[in-house]
Amino acid sequence: MLRTHRDSPLLFSRLIKPGPMRNTVNDAISYSIGAGGKGIRRQLANAATKAVNPASHPIINNIADALECIHTYSLIHDDLPAMDDDDMRRGKPSCHVVYGEAIAILAGDALQAKAFELIADAPELSANQKVQMVKVLASAAGAEGMVGGQAIDIESEGQSLTLDELRELHGLKTGALIRASVILGGIAAGASQQQLDALDRFADQIGLAFQVVDDALDVEGSTEALGKTQGKDQDADKATYVKLLGLEGAKAEAQNLLASALEALESFGSHADELRELAHFIVSRDR
Repeated sequence: MLRTHRDSPLLFSRLIKPGPMRNTVNDAISYSIGAGGKGIRRQLANAATKAVNPASHPIINNIADALECIHTYSLIHDDLPAMDDDDMRRGKPSCHVVYGEAIAILAGDALQAKAFELIADAPELSANQKVQMVKVLASAAGAEGMVGGQAIDIESEGQSLTLDELRELHGLKTGALIRASVILGGIAAGASQQQLDALDRFADQIGLAFQVVDDALDVEGSTEALGKTQGKDQDADKATYVKLLGLEGAKAEAQNLLASALEALESFGSHADELRELAHFIVSRDR
């Protein structure tokens, strides 16, 4: 069953060490991390380890925390006035609203750096696994991944994109980190290249489905349920699946992507049931 950060044994207090150098940036990090969330990326990583090796223990905290650091950094920066300009996140005032833009930017920067420190310090992983993970996560977070997708998203406001162009945009902005989460779980479990390829196909499709559902929820969800301002994409005239396909067309697209994602898991048999459960949740969620 899907659990939120508040229900899971995440030890985010480990991210901020007590001492005389504690400052407002640390407070902003605590505020943003402590806001909770669905923890989907962490759970995808855990489920991927079990798909590869059902005897695997849940993925070590360092890797799960690294994924959440990158995700939370992206949300802090995403909400800034120069980006998506949203005053709410996870049902609370956005980081920059509480701490100001400069501190919010620095908090995001610190979280991004912390992610790679956590991987480097991860116990129970070989040096080779750590190098692979750093490369995967850096690529997913950078100009060839999340940052590149955000840039395309900003530049495409008010423009009409084709379906292929929209898929490319969201495959980077939203999908890259979801793919990285699944691949990191596979690496932690010692997956073969064939298994990693199958996991990547699954994650590629479910990452796109995640964004399709987000676009639909921006239209028919509520601010209270979403934890962020409803209708922001429409107001900014952003390129969305709903704008291109209509609401029902977007929902159909999500179902098609779900089917493709599940097909990619066939070789794992019942070992991938947790990944399947998460995939169904991603498509059926209401927030």
